This record gives sequence, structure tokens and C-alpha cells, in this order.
Amino acid sequence: MQNKKIKSALISVYTKDGLAPIAKALHQLGVQIYSTGGTQKFIEDLSIPVTAVESLTTYPSILDGRVKTLHPKVFGGILARREADHLQQLEKYEIPEIDLVIVDLYPFEDTVASTDDENQIIEKIDIGGIALIRAAAKNYKDVVVVPSREEYGMLADLLEAKKGETELSDRKVFARRAFKVSSHYDTAIFQYFDAEEEETAFKHSILRSQSLRYGENPHQAGTFYGDFAAMFDKLNGKELSFNNLVDVDAAVNLMAEFQDAAPTFAVLKHTNSCGVASRPTILEAWKAALAGDNISAFGGILIANTTIDLATAQEIDKIFYEVVIAPDFDADALELLCKKKKRIVLKIKDFYRHQKSFKSLLNGVIEQDTDLKVESREELKQATTKAPSEAEIADLLFANKCAKHLKSNTIVLAKDQQLVGMGCGQTSRVDALKQAILKAKQFGFDLNGSVMASDAFFPFPDCVEIANEAGITAVIQPGGSIKDQESIDYCDANGMSMVMTGTRHFKH
Repeated sequence: MQNKKIKSALISVYTKDGLAPIAKALHQLGVQIYSTGGTQKFIEDLSIPVTAVESLTTYPSILDGRVKTLHPKVFGGILARREADHLQQLEKYEIPEIDLVIVDLYPFEDTVASTDDENQIIEKIDIGGIALIRAAAKNYKDVVVVPSREEYGMLADLLEAKKGETELSDRKVFARRAFKVSSHYDTAIFQYFDAEEEETAFKHSILRSQSLRYGENPHQAGTFYGDFAAMFDKLNGKELSFNNLVDVDAAVNLMAEFQDAAPTFAVLKHTNSCGVASRPTILEAWKAALAGDNISAFGGILIANTTIDLATAQEIDKIFYEVVIAPDFDADALELLCKKKKRIVLKIKDFYRHQKSFKSLLNGVIEQDTDLKVESREELKQATTKAPSEAEIADLLFANKCAKHLKSNTIVLAKDQQLVGMGCGQTSRVDALKQAILKAKQFGFDLNGSVMASDAFFPFPDCVEIANEAGITAVIQPGGSIKDQESIDYCDANGMSMVMTGTRHFKH
């Protein structure tokens, strides 16, 4: 039978946070609870009956707590298949069935991060807990395993909805998460022993993980692997979601291009920038960035390359957004921004970007060098008879940086160091340009004297033709098409300038 009723539970956790409601729910369902040490006392203090594991094993906790649950009367009750032969053995040796195992492992990674004391670190290598998790997960056809506090919510929902009964599919989900926990835990321990550097250096290299509320959508599980605190001080707000993290990553990668530029503000939505501007002050930069698309800015991610002052905070406080990021905040600005408790406020410590980027696909992973190339004025190759003006060159380089961080195919229109129109994620470069022009006109921009950046070459002269009709006077593109000369000839015939970079910036 696939459906199983939870009649007994073994609870052995390091941290008791969030355990009380679970213990109470199990008690209300009449579940027999077994426990050890501090967990047992915690449950007893809730006035909930609990049976000491020692009463099963007839052995006390020994060796400074290193051995508590490692005994056939514990693991037999977990590993036994609910079949005649195994059940007869349980009866013969007076071993109770254990239907639910709840574990929260010793905090090995936190200990490594907080101390250099090897003795303390070694004592935080959980033995009994990891064995309980693996045993219960192996026997998922009969046993429910809860491998960490992250699964308490799942268990609570299950107990409430099904009154202590579980289906095979439920138990298999918990088992999958259990092996994920044990795999990560063992990896962290391996990395500790495998490191060749001094302990004080390698303790920061251990891959940390944080379970997220869910992934891209509520039906998808999500986990963040990394050290978020190394890059940011989180000053306010709710926990970052999967989508928040993806957008924050896109925002940081974009703003890294403007790290040493004039005060610059950017607004991103679904990893694409809908507003970017550089100005003499951060307040002016914000107003110009918002003007790029004040509709898409709703619920977006905001990022600045310099300190946000009170005047700027007052302006950005007028719209709804998810996250604001800056290298610093004036005290009065921070006080204002933090009044909305759910708003995420991040102080960025370093505009760090990985040298390598990875993507999982098919049945494997692909790796590439991160696109860190930034074109300089000296690298621009003049392709047309007419040279761009100094102001146009500045706008072309600005637009090229923006185009690099938009999904392909993409076109960026810029004027006076402001993104005034963009088309991205299009299957045709012509469609991307038409979208950019449409957005620019929608938000009242005059495209006469503006510039155009393309992430890849123009296969035909149609884009420069459309650009000219819209009033665009200068173009930046990688070049490399067999029909480059047709686009160049059109520009020459119509008084436009074009420069080529020789570098394509596809972003899939």
C-alpha cells in the first residue's frame, strides 16, 4: 500500500527553531515521539509526551554525545521494510517501527565560517544525524524524512492537509531533498579537508547554500549556492527570492560597466534594463533613468553606482519597486527607504563578476569565459566617411554598454548619456529596432541626433535605413557581415556615421 499513516517519529535536531508547532501537531495526531538529549527536553517542556531513545537502546548518550542513536533498535525501526519478514524480525528483537525521522544537522559550515579552532570544527561533523537522514531516505517507501528546518513548512502542510497520512510521492519528494542535504553536507566537509591553503583562507571557499521560498515559479523548488554576504550588506527587507537574485545579478553586471563613470542609475525588469542614465548628480541620473520607461519601472530593480542621498530617496520612494542597490546610503535616505519593511535595500561591497559563467542544459553543463570586454574609444574603427562627434562617441560607448546586457537580438537607442529606447529578445534585428523606436516615441523622446547600438552585425542595410528615417545619426556595431559595405554605403549617402568594434555581445 502506497499510503502510510505516521504513527511514530524520531526527532533529533541541533537547532530547535520552528520545532514546537511540528511537535504539537504530531502530538495532536497521536504520534509516538522518540527523542534524545536537548531535543527530548525541549519537547517535554512543551508538555508533550516523549520516549527517550535510551529506553529503546538501553544505552545512554556516550562519548560526549558522539553516540546516541547509532543502534540497531533505532536504525532497525527506520530501515525495516514493512513486509512480513522484516516485521517479524522487528517483533523478535522488540524494535518499534519508526515512520518519521526529523533531523537538523550540526552547523558544520557555520562553525567553519566562525572559528579556526579545528577541535570545534571536527565536533560539528554530524554522524548520527547524517546516518538517520540517509537511512530514512533509503526507506522512503515506508518512512518520511525531514532532513532540515527548511522542510518544516512542507511537513506542517502535510500534517494539516492529510492528518498524518502520506503518499509515496510525498515521501519521495522528502527523500530527494534529504539526499540533497546530505550531498551538500558531505561536500562541505570534503572541501574543508581538501583545501591546500591556510584554514583561515579556505573557510571562506566552502560553497554555502540557502533554500529559497521557491524557484522562478511557485511550483519550482529553488536554492542559492554562494556567499551573498560577501558582496552585500542587506539593510532591510524580506528574504530575496529566486527572481530577485537573478535580477540583482543582472543589475550588478550592468552597473559594473559604469562603476567609475559619472553618477549613473539603472532600472531593470526581468534582467533587462528599461532605464539607464548618467548625469552630474545621482538625483538627475535617477530622473533620467526613470524617464526611459516609467511603466516598466514598476516592481523593478534599482541600482546606482554612487551614494543615494535623501533627495534621491524621496524621488524613488514615489514608485513601487522590489530592490534598491547602491554602494552607500546617506543616513536620512536609508531611514526613509527602510520604512517599508518588505522593500529590499542592499549596500553593495564590490561589483564582483565571475571570470567564468555556467549554464545547465541537456544532461550536462556548459562553461564559458564571462563577457568582460569593454570597448574603449581607441578601439572604435571608423567605417564611414563621416566621423561621429565627440558627444556621439560618448553616447555610442554608453549605448554599447547597455546593449551588452540586454537579451539578443537587441538594439539600444541613446542620447545625452540616456537610454531612450531599447528592443530586446527579438528573433529579428529589424523587430528589435522597431520596438526600440516605438518605446522611445511612447515615452516622448526626440530621436533626432540620437545614436544606435547593436549587439551583433547588420546582415542587411535595412536597420540603418530605418534608423535614418527615425533621425538617428550615428551607429555602433561589431561588423563582420558579408554585406557590411551596403550598410556603410547607405550611411555615407545619408550623412550618418558608423563605427565598428569587432566584438559581438550576444546574450542568450
